[in-house]
Amino acid sequence: MSASPGPLLAFRNVFKIYGEGDTEVRALNGVNFEIHPGEFVAVMGASGSGKSTTLNILGCLDVPSSGTYDFMGVGVETLDRKQRALLRQNYIGFVFQGFNLLKRTTALENVELPLVYRGTPARERRRLAEEALGLVGLGDRMDHTSSELSGGQQQRVAIARALVTSPAVMLADEPTGNLDSQRTHEIMRLFRDLNEKRGITIILVTHEDDVAAFAKRHIRFKDGNIAYDGPPVPARAGAAA
Repeated sequence: MSASPGPLLAFRNVFKIYGEGDTEVRALNGVNFEIHPGEFVAVMGASGSGKSTTLNILGCLDVPSSGTYDFMGVGVETLDRKQRALLRQNYIGFVFQGFNLLKRTTALENVELPLVYRGTPARERRRLAEEALGLVGLGDRMDHTSSELSGGQQQRVAIARALVTSPAVMLADEPTGNLDSQRTHEIMRLFRDLNEKRGITIILVTHEDDVAAFAKRHIRFKDGNIAYDGPPVPARAGAAA
């Protein structure tokens, strides 16, 4: 898949409908937006607003009921399940609230895992994993297991694992939900640095305004529609320092 000159990702009149008749729920109701390479976007909204459905479609875990989702110029809804899995494996990095690390393996081995699935040779896997851990500030913790790392360090390992494949976009789903305020701000500053210094495209799903303040653009959902799409409103003093 080669990058197109247009947007990296685009929703074109996307509907997602569950059920039918009296039980029909329109999770997304004709949504349109574009995300370009190098953006840092916070997707926001209350529970049931459509933000999680949007993330699932963006991550190729689901497809629209109607409308189109273009990923680097390719209509994802035209791909079969195997093709979508390959797209996820090769072009998307995921970061979740729960870290999802293997408990008895080292930070280095956790970061190597996506490359194992790709069949990357062992020496190259180690080099790329070491580089990714260095980017997130854990070059001195490579041989530590998850139980030997703090929550913030575990999330850094998860971010390194998402980075190691050089994805076209990183999707972060409530990545600070299990962290205290200090670790939250450390992780969000890391995301900001990866975006500003490395040009990594990041889409962050959050319901917290102080977390969203680190992003450069907000897309706020309400009742399956986009209620706001634009620059962040001014945060409280020091919220994104």
